[in-house]
Amino acid sequence: MTLRTLSPLDRTFVEIERALETVFVSTPVASQPSPAGDLPEADLDDSARRHAAGLMRVNHVGEVCAQALYFGQAKVARNEALRAQMLAAAAEETDHLAWCGERLDELGSRVSLLNPLWYAGAYAIGAAAGIVGDRLSLGFVVETERQVEAHLGEHLETLPPGDERSRAIVARMKDDEARHARTAQAAGAVELPPPIPTLMRFASNVMKTVAYRL
Repeated sequence: MTLRTLSPLDRTFVEIERALETVFVSTPVASQPSPAGDLPEADLDDSARRHAAGLMRVNHVGEVCAQALYFGQAKVARNEALRAQMLAAAAEETDHLAWCGERLDELGSRVSLLNPLWYAGAYAIGAAAGIVGDRLSLGFVVETERQVEAHLGEHLETLPPGDERSRAIVARMKDDEARHARTAQAAGAVELPPPIPTLMRFASNVMKTVAYRL
């Protein structure tokens, strides 16, 4: 069977489809079962439930942004192997997106109302990093995953006691993000020059503050 070569218009439609699925399908089909598994649901009061939902909404937004970053970087990657690596990482992030969406449903909450904005901004950043060069693009992945791993660690400390379902999801995500960083490092990532990491932390803190509520 001869594989069809996608035209620029075809590729544009693919990017649009990816964006719509990421933004508007809050619980996509996961390739792996949720780490929460058969863990019992915690008996949370209203305040604890709202707090857990806020943290999981932040994590869901983080996965929306991760999808957008990887897709943006893959779109402009010069190296086919790097493009495949970015798309494989994005596929794994789809599982994270699904797990967070499912947990939000269980907590009686919703995803961020600003997901289209988060996606658009992250896609633009990913594409810009990729245009500069593949090694810098990989460096951006490393720094992004380091920061995500750090905030997931904070969530493990601040989730309500007894909320083992949320905790299991966050712990698994933290391990996966660390692995993504190591993979990008091994592929030839360069350290980002200052003040880029600082600006990234600032933008991340803004996102976390807003997404916790909206």
